[in-house]
Amino acid sequence: MPASGSKAAAIAARLSAVGLSVRVEEHVDRTSVEAELPDSLSTESWREVLDAVAEADRFGLLAASVNGRTVWAAVVKKEVPTTGDVGGPGRQR
Repeated sequence: MPASGSKAAAIAARLSAVGLSVRVEEHVDRTSVEAELPDSLSTESWREVLDAVAEADRFGLLAASVNGRTVWAAVVKKEVPTTGDVGGPGRQR
């Protein structure tokens, strides 16, 4: 599993532990995690949700009167440099 997938899985596990229903999706450039938030969430649960999504590269909250609230997190897939590019120009092996 790519590093982005492992990090997203850890975020998803933390959100699930709070009791949220979580969706994880793989995209070309990122792995995303989404969870619907209930109308009432304890202060401790809010802290855990925020701590979990803060581990991502990007995160946010979508709130609408029709669909409720959804917290989301995105972990960007980073390219691993080839051996010749390690260290940048002038440091090639």
